Amino acid sequence: MRTRAGGFTLIEVLVAMTVMAVMAMMAWQGVDGIVRARDASQQRLEQTLRMNSVIGQWEQDLDAIQESAAVPTLSCDGSTIRLTRRAQGGLQLVVWALRPGASDYGWWRWASPPVTTVGELQDYWLRTQQFQGGEPGQLRTLTGISAWQVYFYRGNAWSNCQSTGQGLPSGVRIVLSFAPGSGQNGSVTRDALLEP
Repeated sequence: MRTRAGGFTLIEVLVAMTVMAVMAMMAWQGVDGIVRARDASQQRLEQTLRMNSVIGQWEQDLDAIQESAAVPTLSCDGSTIRLTRRAQGGLQLVVWALRPGASDYGWWRWASPPVTTVGELQDYWLRTQQFQGGEPGQLRTLTGISAWQVYFYRGNAWSNCQSTGQGLPSGVRIVLSFAPGSGQNGSVTRDALLEP
């Protein structure tokens, strides 16, 4: 009498390997999806933190505004905002500008060293009138911006920052519009109250 030897046939082994390969593929796709979702969330978080830092710096600059008879305290020409602010060791001239980059626009910031004389402050003011982009000390703070608008609050109404008005406004509104594909959606509006 012959006894049958224990084991699996070739067909059974091939079926088992095929099932294991399908399960491994499904597991790999699941892990890949989790990693991609994590990476996208991390990138979005970094962009949001960056934007909050930059807007925080913008608001700090506005909070430290200092009126000066030597140069305009706050001026706007549509593409550039210049302001004079208090800084440790004197007054500082700060420039915020929307400038084109290689593929999109960026929001740039430049700050002079603190100065203590009228001549130094006026000299930096005149230099900033000739900025073309790429000057030493300029920092590209945000990218992916398609446009910006700046408004001043005067006489119980918001008006374009280029509108004529006397004296320092009581508030500043900035609207940053983001380009498609920049990782940000729509626009961001921030209002800042200027202390008298």
